[in-house]
Amino acid sequence: MLTRARVENFGPLKQLSWNGLGKINLVIGGNSSGKTFLLKALYTAIRSLEEYGRGNDPRHLEEILAEKLYWTFQPEKIGDLVSKGSETPLGFFIDIGTEQTLSFGFGKDTARKISNIQCTAAPRDANSIFLPAKEVLSLFKIILKSRDQDRLFGFDDTYVDLVRALQLPTQKGKNFPEFAESRKKLEDIIGGKIQYEDVSERWEYRQGNTRFAIGVTAEGVKKIAILDTLLGNRTLCRDSIVFVDEPESALHPSAISKFLDIIALLAEKGIQFFLASHSYFVIKKLLIIAAEKDISIPMIAAEGPDWRSFDLRDGLPDNAIIEESIRLYREEIELALG
Repeated sequence: MLTRARVENFGPLKQLSWNGLGKINLVIGGNSSGKTFLLKALYTAIRSLEEYGRGNDPRHLEEILAEKLYWTFQPEKIGDLVSKGSETPLGFFIDIGTEQTLSFGFGKDTARKISNIQCTAAPRDANSIFLPAKEVLSLFKIILKSRDQDRLFGFDDTYVDLVRALQLPTQKGKNFPEFAESRKKLEDIIGGKIQYEDVSERWEYRQGNTRFAIGVTAEGVKKIAILDTLLGNRTLCRDSIVFVDEPESALHPSAISKFLDIIALLAEKGIQFFLASHSYFVIKKLLIIAAEKDISIPMIAAEGPDWRSFDLRDGLPDNAIIEESIRLYREEIELALG
């Protein structure tokens, strides 16, 4: 799994160093602080290692990485990813396990070729995935057409990779026992499951013998069903890394709590998670999970241009999200007391 990440002059991320990464990792911060950007940067690097050397793909790692950066962040040229106003190059460094590393860098004039890349990491057999805050099932065919046929910007590679993975059929036979248990819990939350109909070429939500068009299905149901589907078709395995942008999006608080419990169960069995959130509820639930299971849950928080790292096993740190929750609580008390 990823154990360390360092970023320099990468878009909104001027300087960030995050050590001691765990099975579950949390990124928090305000709007436009770079939470999603960080998850996409990590995803781009890991997914490039997974595509490298796979099957008959003849491309070199630097070619795959440049292409992945281009279609994930969709700049005119990848040199535009260098932080605005920076006179020094972009730098990106990750450690995988204890001995494998990947690093790359380039300047603001770089078009589509990365020459400064160093890698001791082996190609990965696993499949990692990015779950965006927005749902994708009702836009399934539009997303695929925009890339495979039209080759247009719009839906970035996190969306395209996800819908391609969702196309794989559910595998027959026994799944990993821990995944089977997680799937049962996921289906209990949403009261059914989603399924792709080849004849109509549409996703449907099934609740017993009743079928619903995916367009009229609740957003939260679709979000949880996507994870269930990826477990069922074996896209995800024990060495996968899952990046979840705003796990709280479109979910009732009770569903968020159950969803995070399932993430904790899957993390115990090998899948690594990176979550980006601005929800006090998510932070509090992960704090409880860290205490109950006595596990490390590293957290990094944006504070203006700077980033501070914590571990939720050590307690709830001061940060803007918690401070706002406390302010609202005090305001409510003052109103109640007159």
